[in-house]
Amino acid sequence: MAIIVTGASGLLGSALVPALRAEGWEVVRLVRRRPREADEAFWDPAEQKIDQAALEGAQAVVHLAGASVGDRRWTPAYKRELVASRVQGTRVLVDAIGALSGKPEVLLSASGVDFYGDTGDRVIDESQGKGSGFLADLCGRWEGEARRAGEAGVRAAQMRTGLVLSEKGGALGRMLPIFRIGLGAPLGSGKQYWSWIAVDDWVGAAVHVLKNRDITGPVNFTSPSPVTNAEFTRTLGKALRRGTVPIPVPGFALSAGLGEFAREALLPGHRVEPRKLLDSGYVFAHTRLDEALSAVL
Repeated sequence: MAIIVTGASGLLGSALVPALRAEGWEVVRLVRRRPREADEAFWDPAEQKIDQAALEGAQAVVHLAGASVGDRRWTPAYKRELVASRVQGTRVLVDAIGALSGKPEVLLSASGVDFYGDTGDRVIDESQGKGSGFLADLCGRWEGEARRAGEAGVRAAQMRTGLVLSEKGGALGRMLPIFRIGLGAPLGSGKQYWSWIAVDDWVGAAVHVLKNRDITGPVNFTSPSPVTNAEFTRTLGKALRRGTVPIPVPGFALSAGLGEFAREALLPGHRVEPRKLLDSGYVFAHTRLDEALSAVL
């Protein structure tokens, strides 16, 4: 039985697909172009098109597709693209699942810790409600579409992912060139908490949730050891054997250069606890930031 994966070519999808195959699952990748490989099937969420036959009888669906939050400045047009790629894409997928005669057992759908908004230095878990701001509202709508799979009798879990540690891309990948020339510096006050997860733990947690039928709803995909931005900066500099700039980059300068993205994604704090993963028995490979960075760099 197959596992359907959207966003399979992205940072997380490209790490997850080989792991699923190593577990013995067949993987079918949904792509937004004409399929070229036997393991590909077509979908175009913008046009509300999907290969229904490819979904029929699948064991699970892992939904990772969505425009990158940090790749472009947040113009009004790009914000609309961020919303459409997540909300409309998830709606098309869930509607297709609901129409199947042989439905998957589980829909595992992406989300982010931005759901919580700025929570300061408070330790929060999955019971924390939605915060305020563009990203919090986006995550709320995104998850709302994914939860509708439950109406069709499909177990639905939403992965609230923190900062993924991988040198192949994502937030860390964008930081590395700056840190490698010794110009890494704390952002804003540096006191805001960053909740991180090593990419191999993200994959391990995804497989864990797929296999564990008792896990539903939001699941924090973060390590149990969030750190402040200042500590993250120092630790990354040490891992690269490079110095860092002790003077923080002021929040107003970040906002001037990066706009709303800085105010929404870099300066807020999320001190997140992965309570559902821990309570269900998932054992993290990396709970210390220095060890995790050494493993991925």
